[in-house]
Amino acid sequence: MVRTSPFSKALLAVCLSIPAATVTGLVSVGNKAKVGRVSAGPIEISSLGCGTWSWGNKLLWDYDPSQDEEIYRAYRAVRDAGVTIFDTADSYGTLELNGRAEILLGQFERRYQEEKSSSKGQSSMFDIGSLLGNSAYLSERNKQQVATKFAPYPWRITRGSLVQAAKESLHRLEQDKLAVAQLHWSTQNYQPFQEGALWEGIADIYDANLCEAVGVSNYGPIQLAKFSERMKERDVPIAIAQVQYSLMTARNNEILDACDDAGCRLISYSPLCLGLLSGKYDLDNLPRQGNPRRQLFRELLPGAQPLLGTLKAVAKEVNKTPSQVAINWAICKGTVPIPGARNLVQAEENLGAVGWSLSNAAVEELDIASAGVQKKLIEN
Repeated sequence: MVRTSPFSKALLAVCLSIPAATVTGLVSVGNKAKVGRVSAGPIEISSLGCGTWSWGNKLLWDYDPSQDEEIYRAYRAVRDAGVTIFDTADSYGTLELNGRAEILLGQFERRYQEEKSSSKGQSSMFDIGSLLGNSAYLSERNKQQVATKFAPYPWRITRGSLVQAAKESLHRLEQDKLAVAQLHWSTQNYQPFQEGALWEGIADIYDANLCEAVGVSNYGPIQLAKFSERMKERDVPIAIAQVQYSLMTARNNEILDACDDAGCRLISYSPLCLGLLSGKYDLDNLPRQGNPRRQLFRELLPGAQPLLGTLKAVAKEVNKTPSQVAINWAICKGTVPIPGARNLVQAEENLGAVGWSLSNAAVEELDIASAGVQKKLIEN
């Protein structure tokens, strides 16, 4: 969407041969719903993101490099829809594929921009964005935003080691700056002395102009509050905090309140609970032998049946899929969900969660069903 001035309306009307009165304040291109924008601390991000955990992971997601072309088709679809925020990590990728997700993100964005430049030159003699004087604004709003996480490996015990990790991630991405530099998890409970070095290191990354803001992953409300206080002392802005947040994990609003206090946006990873909430699995149809999700689903599915039944009923009522309802529920909670997408079908399924909103009654019905699940996964 682009906002138009009266002059731009008239000019656009002439070029499109339509009455100026029919050109509204907002111009929407195409019939598909576009992903919106929300604040995240000092920056603005898309209201739906994309997780890249599966890009390079053989153990849980059966990744193989031969899948890269299909993953790119998923990437192109979510970018076309307005997704800009991509969550990744320097540890994503199994063994020799370590860092694979970051490499693919860089390669995919360069290819995407090349294709857009090529198609833009061939599609029309007029660029509507340029016509309305908004090309630079639209380009800035739609630029890729990488939020990468740095694992607190045992050897990362100095602040400088974290800055080096950021430089290595940027090298894999072939980019100059991250949107968000994140700590992957807290070491407070098992190696507390390392935690302080990590905090100083993530702030140093910001001071070195290697990121626009910082964030944390898998931090509880108490530790997030402490981290926020230290970042304020360092004058470093926090954009996001992410936890595993879904109908199978949510217990109360503590983490949401903690994010509000820290002035950051909650990112909900695994909003489909590793696929369990998609409705595609049951005790007779589990992930393959050897996949850790198989045993996990075997343990969780019996107690999740009432919730899954409610999820399917709501989905039928709103003419959506269970996955789309589960993701939309997370959006209704004020979070930015980051479901993964390894193929075009998954990407389009995820995108079907935007452009509409569950009613308050439906959200409450799902909340009640969620509260009734006896065995849940932890948020962080």
